[in-house]
Amino acid sequence: MNNLPKHIHVIGICGVATSAIAIAFHKAGIKVTGSDKGFFPPVSTYLNEAGVEYYAGWHPEKIGTPDFVMIGGTGTSPSNPETLYATEHSIPVYSYPEILEKYFIKKNSIVVAGTWGKTTTSALLSYILIECGRKPAYFTGGLSLSHPTGALSDSDWSVVEGDEYQISISDKRPKFVHYAPTHLLLTSVSWDHADLYPTEKDYFDTFQKLVDGIPETGLIVACADDMGVKKVLQTNKTKIVTYGKNESATYSYHSITYTKNGLHFQITAHDTCYEVRSPMLGRFNVENITGAFAMAREIGIPADKIIEAIKSFKGIKRRFEKRLDGEITVLDCHAPTAEKATSVLESVREVYTNKIIAVYEPNIGGRQRETIHKYDNAFKDANYVLVPRLTKLKVAEDDSARPMGGNQLFEVIMKTHKDVAYFDDDESLVNFLILNAKKGDCIVFLGSHGFRGMIEETVKRLS
Repeated sequence: MNNLPKHIHVIGICGVATSAIAIAFHKAGIKVTGSDKGFFPPVSTYLNEAGVEYYAGWHPEKIGTPDFVMIGGTGTSPSNPETLYATEHSIPVYSYPEILEKYFIKKNSIVVAGTWGKTTTSALLSYILIECGRKPAYFTGGLSLSHPTGALSDSDWSVVEGDEYQISISDKRPKFVHYAPTHLLLTSVSWDHADLYPTEKDYFDTFQKLVDGIPETGLIVACADDMGVKKVLQTNKTKIVTYGKNESATYSYHSITYTKNGLHFQITAHDTCYEVRSPMLGRFNVENITGAFAMAREIGIPADKIIEAIKSFKGIKRRFEKRLDGEITVLDCHAPTAEKATSVLESVREVYTNKIIAVYEPNIGGRQRETIHKYDNAFKDANYVLVPRLTKLKVAEDDSARPMGGNQLFEVIMKTHKDVAYFDDDESLVNFLILNAKKGDCIVFLGSHGFRGMIEETVKRLS
């Protein structure tokens, strides 16, 4: 690998994305240092195991003279002391999408984008390419249970998760503007991140630009069942291959068997039927797997090798991750919006027939007042819905623009669900779980934050 830096410093290194990139550079023999306001498992564990140097707090005197500084999360604030130091000393400062563009994106750039499904699908697709000898450069926004989250490479292939959220505090463009896809895997398009995209049109326009940017010689693999995907593909001239449950899709899935131990289903494509098995939970993962299968086949990977890779891929942390599998099951699921929570709970209800207790904390987009209507019957498959004290956000002083707080969210959910409770105290919430969960029940943590150790405490006490 040519033109690699000798030393990089990462401000906000304890993010899932920034830590993955830091570890990838470290494994390539580059000196990596980092800082953050706090360090928490599992990211801190991965950094320690990789041997990456980091420290808590902002200490400009510790930065040294890196070739560049990469910022993410807490580092994107213009007032961050280390960011200011780098600027004052003419040290180049880049966002992590800019670093992906510079060092990870290859001639054949596969980008997996969509409102949901992109993290699992991109991780699985990169794993398939690795297992089948393509040696891609890759990055995904979640912690894989089967392979490192990111890696540099000399190959002509890259697989990157394309996030539509803003690059930084000062750059409101979506992260995927830096990834120049030649191959796009589009999972879904449904209005999200209302804090960044005030109207549905704003959100759809962003994906329309992404689709329109794919070269005519490129490829789009798209979910045929998603209405939003159909909408943004209406005028596209690039080759389009579809996947979904509809028989008219190029790759159609069917004959699904779904249990607590995983998935078994069939994919029919080009008059051939393939048997597929996966240890992942969640019926919706059939769609994610089929999308990855379709892209891998379309770039020339043999079906039997793809199927073997799928069979050994364990999934993503916080995506239907079993944190406890005993008399009581505890699941950790990334479901930061009402729509995603509904989908997860429907899939949980299919295999868990006893009581389901949902603990839900939305992301900032899910707290916007414009999304209130999406909570109607969103938790129909849960017996109890518990709302914890919500993670604090930096918001404007204008009360009319403030996102919903925990009590307000509780009142919204109460309109269509009778068994809802709000807990301002974490210990009280955990106590409720311990007292009310019985043999055969399932506790599901739904959100994008780490629940401040409540999952670990619940698992510890139930064990």
